[in-house]
Amino acid sequence: MEYRYLGESGFKISEITYGNWVTAGSQIENERAIASVHAALDAGISTFDTADVYANTVAESVLGEALKGQRRQSLEIFTKVFGPTGPKGHNDLGLSRKHIMESIDGSLTRLGTDYVDLYQAHRFDYFTPLEETMQAFADVVRAGKVLYVGVSEWTAQQLRDGAALAKQLGFQLISNQPQYSMLWRVIEGEVVPASKELGISQVVWSPIAQGVLTGKYLPGQQPPEGSRATDDKGGADFIKRWMQDDILNRVQRLKPIADEVGLSLAQLAVAWVLQNENVATAIIGASRPEQVHENVKAAGVTIPAELLSRIDEVLGDAVESDPAQTENSSPKQREA
Repeated sequence: MEYRYLGESGFKISEITYGNWVTAGSQIENERAIASVHAALDAGISTFDTADVYANTVAESVLGEALKGQRRQSLEIFTKVFGPTGPKGHNDLGLSRKHIMESIDGSLTRLGTDYVDLYQAHRFDYFTPLEETMQAFADVVRAGKVLYVGVSEWTAQQLRDGAALAKQLGFQLISNQPQYSMLWRVIEGEVVPASKELGISQVVWSPIAQGVLTGKYLPGQQPPEGSRATDDKGGADFIKRWMQDDILNRVQRLKPIADEVGLSLAQLAVAWVLQNENVATAIIGASRPEQVHENVKAAGVTIPAELLSRIDEVLGDAVESDPAQTENSSPKQREA
């Protein structure tokens, strides 16, 4: 495993992060989820990403249980706040001071730790003054409950506004967590340039496009039994945008490129996002330990420029690159 600095800070994280978004507490039983976390530790992964909204807080509890007994100083634990949790009442979501101050305490209890290394605004909150949100983050940092602050799926302008307020309040934004893969490149035009200006790194999720870039989904055929595309607990909804024969055909044409660098298609996909110098880490998920062992082989890989160009040629107009997609990721109306 190799390690990279997160933003313009002295904080280092593993370039592969283990995430438990749609696995722990929802898609798979806890024993298998815990075994996958232990596989990540065995592979040298030290960075773990979760959120209070995942499985309505259960994912944090599962991660806390899985990390019990580990040396805390050797881990980097990330979580997030925004989405509706608990009974999903009128103050159980968003980035209000009330929700942030209550949510951090709940997350710490479930994770079994006195602090989280990175606390992230899971989306941008259009209904709370940004000043209120950033002041609350400043206060949880000063209270020692949070070491660093990041965001997720913020636009370039939102990053600039948030970073300016953070600086005034005596802390810094060091990360943004966007979706990013060979097929989903919406951050490249605006978010990445702004992040470089501001000293913010990307912590990217879905580098294998919800499993599509593994090549296991074949055009004209039913998805494999037990795969995410067959999951009725939410997995199928996230992957359906990619389940088109044209895209699946293009993914199959990437296999010779993966062979040239001695990687599987999944490893190629993870290694691809890590070629972007603004990406500090790629989040991988796993429904079984073997997937962790396979995906970590993408760490430390350099893909030659000529092969990067060939990837672009193969995927062509199947790539989504519209910067407006980032703004669309944050809800414009309240869920509660």
